[in-house]
Amino acid sequence: MSHAPSEAIRLPGGGNRSLVIERPGEHRLVFGELPVPGAGEVLVRVAAAGICLSDREVYAGHRDASYVSYPVVPGHEWSGTVEAVGEGVDPALVGRKTVAEGFRACGICERCRYGETSLCTGGYAETGFTEPGAFADWLTVPARLLHPLDDDADLRAAALLEPAAVIAAAVRAGRPGPGERIAVVGAGTLGLLAVQLLAACSPAVLTVIDPRAERGEQARRFGASESLSPEAAGDMARGRFDLVVETAGAPTTAASSCLLARRGGRVVLTGMFTPGATGIDPVHLSLSQLEIRSVFGASSSAWSDAVRAFGLGLLDPAPLITHEFPLERFDEAIALVGGGDPSTGKVLLRP
Repeated sequence: MSHAPSEAIRLPGGGNRSLVIERPGEHRLVFGELPVPGAGEVLVRVAAAGICLSDREVYAGHRDASYVSYPVVPGHEWSGTVEAVGEGVDPALVGRKTVAEGFRACGICERCRYGETSLCTGGYAETGFTEPGAFADWLTVPARLLHPLDDDADLRAAALLEPAAVIAAAVRAGRPGPGERIAVVGAGTLGLLAVQLLAACSPAVLTVIDPRAERGEQARRFGASESLSPEAAGDMARGRFDLVVETAGAPTTAASSCLLARRGGRVVLTGMFTPGATGIDPVHLSLSQLEIRSVFGASSSAWSDAVRAFGLGLLDPAPLITHEFPLERFDEAIALVGGGDPSTGKVLLRP
């Protein structure tokens, strides 16, 4: 992918730098005025913001047009500190370390009333995709979306609580029980976070399936009992698992994950698949009586689960971070994400 050079624009007043993707392949570092929190909002000083494959899709122009609005300041994985509050917001939040949900759920539709805020029917809006995100020094977000952290929380690690919330949603959907045989397909950020949360459920077997031997070793350090290549899994693990959590989003992994589940087993798909991915065999699905769920984003309750696990030390995302860059080096940072180097884990921007 070619990258347009960063072009800085200075606006009157100064006070805030933000990385704006004007259109696919073009970005600028903009110098503007400090955002002012409106009624019901807070102003957050960003401590760290993670870059994920969906941010690369935004930059490359590969994200579905219904799920991005250009120009946009990306950054949906972030942590920071509340510096100011708008009208109607508890001033006690000032100084609190925090993360926040990305979906701007309406709160009043039927799905929101059921607590399924990631299924809001009020229209899609999400921080970093349709609303200004955290590739900036500061951002404003609705106070109702905040999940305050402990005073001693590691904000660098907390930037990964957004993908952790997605995995918490997958764990909720999968309902793991003690003593079950569980497989995690993929050992990227989502997969390794899944290993940590699932290990806390006391499985009899926790198998990670990934072609990268280095990632398999890391998964075992995080609590997996074994790691297998996809080829080995196809030979020896078919029909073995009570629960399979798919995190890779590769063209074949939805279908192959279903083959790993036992008859009557459960499969949760969290990967973002592209058109043309291998379909799930309906004959196998019906004869095996599988239960299949998919996850896109995370509900408020899943966010609460992730933040609680982080606070208790059951979830430690810090070892997943391999690279950190200032905003000015966005070119280098985005090139690493999805570049195929197995030594590249989570890449952070540190305003």
